[in-house]
Amino acid sequence: MEFNNTKIAFNYKSNFDLKRAYFLFKLLSLGYISKFGRKLLKTLVWMNFPIDSLIKKTVYAQFCGGTDILDCVEVINNLKKNNVYSILDYSIEGSVNENDFENSINKCLKILEECKSKNLSKFIVFKPSAVGRFELYEKITSNSVLSENESKEWSKVEIRFNKICLEASKKDIMVLVDAEESWIQTAIDELVTKMMNIYNSEKAVVFNTIQAYRKDRFDYLTKLHNDLKGSVKIGVKLVRGAYMEKERKRAKKYNYISPICENKQQTDEVFNNSLSFIIENINDFGLFVGSHNEKSNILATELLRKYKINSNDQRIWFSQLYGMSDNISFTLANSGYNVAKYLPFGPVHEVMPYLMRRLDENSSISSQTNRELQLIKKELKRRKN
Repeated sequence: MEFNNTKIAFNYKSNFDLKRAYFLFKLLSLGYISKFGRKLLKTLVWMNFPIDSLIKKTVYAQFCGGTDILDCVEVINNLKKNNVYSILDYSIEGSVNENDFENSINKCLKILEECKSKNLSKFIVFKPSAVGRFELYEKITSNSVLSENESKEWSKVEIRFNKICLEASKKDIMVLVDAEESWIQTAIDELVTKMMNIYNSEKAVVFNTIQAYRKDRFDYLTKLHNDLKGSVKIGVKLVRGAYMEKERKRAKKYNYISPICENKQQTDEVFNNSLSFIIENINDFGLFVGSHNEKSNILATELLRKYKINSNDQRIWFSQLYGMSDNISFTLANSGYNVAKYLPFGPVHEVMPYLMRRLDENSSISSQTNRELQLIKKELKRRKN
């Protein structure tokens, strides 16, 4: 399989969309301009400058679906015409108190209702820190003793998780639980496993996220398989990881060995070994291949052929972020594989943390940005001719 057919990749994009994307990725490829621009943007956001309109027409339009679910419908339908589904992600961050957490859970339940009633999506995603206090996850991960109030607080977090998973199960919608920083992840892992034991008896409804840039994740995966095989289906969203610099800085600050792989090659090995293990044991799993790496996606398709698994087997999905790697998403979908785009939405000012990560990521991974530019340029030239 090759990912070079730009007619397939950008069929759903207008010339205007492509030119805007080209302009954005071109800026991100120019290191000094990109760095200055991102700093300026962060400063303007911090100072509450009225820049929502500018953001919405540029970065937001590239990476987000809309301000609310109804605003996303056009994008969702546009993707669906090309056999690509949407994973709705209400991309709000920074929840800190019980009121915030209750608002988050209510929003998730509303998304589930809209997804089912309007047939918008088969998936929902949420961040654990949106429904529980970060410091509480951290305390549980470090095996600290909880106070009586903290134990009650944790019970509320479990109830919120359960509410989302229960409603999703009733509506036949899959729940993808995001991974977060390593120093809170153990608490998340334990809670998601608890939900799997309740809701994944017949098929994978609840999915945990495994970040392959962590050295210990393949061992975690094999242990999870040994613990759960035969009793439940293990839902795994396999990604490389989103907090690498943050993880390394914290390890250095507190003088412990970083849990992050030393280099990209090691991360690729963890990812590809995990991918091979899951597909080899697919009868025990449900899998989301969350990757922008062409080689890993090709490996996944080769493994499906090796084990005589149909390309449209509902246990296996491929996923990329909206606004990135369309050449992978639409080529896979065009070849009959199950594909879903991660589609963040929410008010412009509230999704800024997500947008900043996308800008930082595309600035730091030059190969990704240059690949996007190369493909967009090729398609614009093809259309002109």
